[in-house]
Amino acid sequence: MKTITLETLRGKVGQEIGLSDWTNVTQARIDAFAEVTNDHQFIHVDPVRAAETPFGSTIAHGFLTLSLLTEMYENAIPPIEGTLHAVNYGLDRIRFLSPVKSGARIRGRFVLKELREGKPGEITTVMSVKVEIEGEPRPALAADWIGRRYLAQS
Repeated sequence: MKTITLETLRGKVGQEIGLSDWTNVTQARIDAFAEVTNDHQFIHVDPVRAAETPFGSTIAHGFLTLSLLTEMYENAIPPIEGTLHAVNYGLDRIRFLSPVKSGARIRGRFVLKELREGKPGEITTVMSVKVEIEGEPRPALAADWIGRRYLAQS
């Protein structure tokens, strides 16, 4: 993927800057997440019991959907030219709006809400992100995702 310059990024505040490819949320992925987080609630890992709920099937953990933001971001948004490294700074206004059923496909839609420049070579971005579920009218998740990037100085 090509890079984007900081100057170009500055001009994109308030605009959609990325839409990821669809990614599959398989039962195997849900089960693996349950293992690493020790969250084995039946609604996630027991297809027979989960079929009896209003969802009709197992659903992904909300935190699994949230954790997939990184994959979606990397797929959708080119790195900023000169980035040495980047870190998660935090999230605001996280809402889990619709369940992601096992077997569903999701994608991330990213709007650059804010770009702040701090110390030389340090920028903070606020991305308004929605995780869409293929074929569903409501998103799975909406949040403001804050990232910090450290850029090489010229």
